[in-house]
Amino acid sequence: MSSQTKTNVDGVHSDVKVVESPTKERPYDLLLRFLGLSLTLVATIVVAVDNETKLISYAEMQFKATAKWEYLSAMVFFVVSNAIACSYAAASLVITVMARNSRRRKSDVTGLVVTALDVVLMALLFSANGAACAVGVIAQKGNTHAQWMKVCDVFDAYCRHVTAALVLSIIGSTVFLLLVLHSVLKLHYRSRS
Repeated sequence: MSSQTKTNVDGVHSDVKVVESPTKERPYDLLLRFLGLSLTLVATIVVAVDNETKLISYAEMQFKATAKWEYLSAMVFFVVSNAIACSYAAASLVITVMARNSRRRKSDVTGLVVTALDVVLMALLFSANGAACAVGVIAQKGNTHAQWMKVCDVFDAYCRHVTAALVLSIIGSTVFLLLVLHSVLKLHYRSRS
């Protein structure tokens, strides 16, 4: 609380007590970071544990074929990117909580570094999702020009799991985009005041 002396229109001084209320920060940042952590964690786990083995008959021959994420470089990129994003979201969640508790100048620098890393992770996730989508479309529809056959009609459960993980990862990428937009808006409002 602070006390200030104000002059009225009549020139009379009066003591006015101004109560400064602490600004309540909304936990959007923490909520978005936790959501990004959860989505990328689930997407990583779903693809990492997913595999399917089928007995395939071709030209009167039978052989076993297995679909795993390790067999396609785009899926490796997808799993590793989501694992990195999940780890970063956990670390940034802790850093953000610690920076909120310390109201010093360091928290501004920390916020800037975290925002820059949010941008990098958002780009990494969107590129991994694009690569996984491209491979998913080829697996679903095939490519007659390159003589690549459809594989999702054989490995249907594997493709469904990858599709679910891809949807979760796209939502996670959007969460990181919202984190960046939230940081930009905070910076904008802070510069106006």
